[in-house]
Order: sequence, then C-alpha cells, then structure tokens
Amino acid sequence: MTSAQAPTESAVRAALAKVDDPEIGKPITELGMVKSISIADDSSVDIGIYLTTAGCPLRTEISSRVTTAVADVAGVGAVRVELDVMNDDQRTELRKSLRGDRAEPVIPFAQPGSLTRVYAIASGKGGVGKSSVTVNLAAALADRGLSVGVLDADIYGHSVPRMMGNDAKPTQVERMIMPPSAHGVKFISIAQFTSGNTPVVWRGPMLHRALQQFLADVFWGDLDVLLLDLPPGTGDVAISVAQLIPGAEIVVVTTPQQAAAEVAERAGAIALQTHQKILGVVENMSWLQLPDGSRMDVFGEGGGELVAQRLTQSVGAEVPLLGQVPLDPALREGGDAGTPLVLSAPESAAGKSLRDIAGKLAVRKRGLAGMSLSIDTTRNL
Repeated sequence: MTSAQAPTESAVRAALAKVDDPEIGKPITELGMVKSISIADDSSVDIGIYLTTAGCPLRTEISSRVTTAVADVAGVGAVRVELDVMNDDQRTELRKSLRGDRAEPVIPFAQPGSLTRVYAIASGKGGVGKSSVTVNLAAALADRGLSVGVLDADIYGHSVPRMMGNDAKPTQVERMIMPPSAHGVKFISIAQFTSGNTPVVWRGPMLHRALQQFLADVFWGDLDVLLLDLPPGTGDVAISVAQLIPGAEIVVVTTPQQAAAEVAERAGAIALQTHQKILGVVENMSWLQLPDGSRMDVFGEGGGELVAQRLTQSVGAEVPLLGQVPLDPALREGGDAGTPLVLSAPESAAGKSLRDIAGKLAVRKRGLAGMSLSIDTTRNL
C-alpha cells in the first residue's frame, strides 16, 4: 500500500465526529469520549474510547458504531476498539459542557425561549387508554423526524416502559440521568427505579419532587416535543405540572361514554385554575369495526365532541376534537408487546387516526419549525 493510501489521524477523527453517543445524542468527539487514535504501519487502527460509566449499558453499541465509522475510512485495515471509563473530573467536565456549571439543575422546558412543546396528556378517569394514546403519539411524532421524549408522570400506574418495549435502566453521570430510548423516543418512568412490580406509596410532596427531578435531572437533549402521561383526575401531579411547566398544553383523552365525558371535562377544566392552554380532545375507543364493514358503538357515542364543546364554552376559546380512535385489539396487543400500533400497523383505522392526531400536534407553530418567536401567539394569557 502506498503512503498516499494510508489513513490519516485527521480522517479517522473526522469519521469519529459522525458517531453520536446513543444516550446523549451528540458526537463522541465533542463529549471528550475519544481517548486515543493510533494508526499502525499495516494501516490497522486502534481507537481508545471513554465510557461515561463502568456499567454503561450501551458499551457494545458504542464500540460497534466506532468500528463501523472508522472501517469506512479509505485505506483503513483492521479496527480495534478499547473501552475505558471516564474519571470523576472528566465526568464533571462532561456535565458542565451539557448542563452548564449551575449549582442546581433547572427545568429547561420552563425557561424563557424554550422551543420544546410540552403536551400533558390528561384524562378524568382511568381505563380510557390515555397511556396508549401517549405512547402512540410519541412514536408517530418521532417517525415524522421530530426529537421526542415521554415522561411517565403516572407515578402510581406507570406503564410506559412496557408499552415502549424497553425495561432498560437509566444511566447516571454525576447528577445527570440519561434516559433510555425506544422507537426513537426517549422516556423516563418511576418503573425504572423500582424493583419488579413494587407499588409506589407516596404522598403529594414526594410526587412533586419526583416530577421535578424527572424534568430537571434527566438530560433530555434538544427535544421538539415532550409528552407527559399524567395520572387520571385532577390531583397533585396535574397541579405540579402547572407549577413546574406553566407553558404545558393539555390534551384530554376520553371515550364516547357520556359518564366518562363528564369526568374528562373536569380534568380539562383544571386549566381554568392553572391558566394553561387546552390543546384539544382525543376520543378513544370510538367504535368497533365489524367484519361486514358496519360499526358498533360499544361505549356509546358523542363523548369526545361533548367534552370539546363544553370546554370551548368554559375557557372561551376553541377546544377542537383532535380525532377519534376506533377500538382495535391490535392497539392493546402492541402495548403489551412494546411496539406501538402507529409503527406496526400504520394503515389500520386506529393507526391512521393516531398518526393524523400526531400530525396536528407536529404542525403547531411554536418550536417545531425551528423558529424562535418572541411572542407565543398560540396561548391565551
């Protein structure tokens, strides 16, 4: 091999600059993770990589990404990757580069100029499919190319990890928590910090602190959308969300049943007290499609439209019915299997409806077009 064909360190480093850390989502060269680059006479390359923690769950994926990227450099022979672990000082520098040198972490989504749209998915009662709607909307938004996160704020009834098909534990770097991801969506849940199916028995102040930590201590990165899967009703967590992220917008999930609609109306009406915007209503379990093409209204009809109309009258601004999602056993099966219906069966009636609703959220004006606005015209003050 001629010297002109031999790989250079700059070419190898340029290739490594295209390798993102799978948890942080930034190039490993920017994060100080490249320890060393050594090119032998036979054009084989040895790469030293720093992991953030000794127990990094993605060490194999990082090694594979580095190997693939360097192997594509012209003239490179064999590639060997040696993994090391950052020391305390290096982790401190990493944390400062990502979060700044603040004594206490802050909630980025509550800061002036934040471009992240925060959607709080609420319901008046349990059993209406709120978590299924949340997970499927998140997956559909990520499938459209947006950077999406889900915070499982239903501390007592957490279900997001199972529905996302990933029970990985978060990685902690100093005071930062790196959330795992699935289907292109970052997510965090109290389930990742408990043993097995242990119930969480907490009162209001502890719930508030847990939510605050999930918002401030988790390194979400530059999200376009953050969805919060709220517990049913109008209790402590709903109030805490209003206090911690005043700009969060509420999406109310209900069923066609009139009784459920009345309860859902109360969940949405809390926005009158918290001064939050109600983005719209999603009616789930709207009908069952029968083999002959006809529809069966298993839970009645009109609940979603009723909630939208009454909330419109209450808040004095239009609260639209964002969509109706038909009953589909595959929606439940996808939740149990960890594969959202919008990805496994996007052309199904329920899949199309959920993707259409996600499309209405994705085209909202603020933040998702990459344009910073000095005045948020989508909110009622």
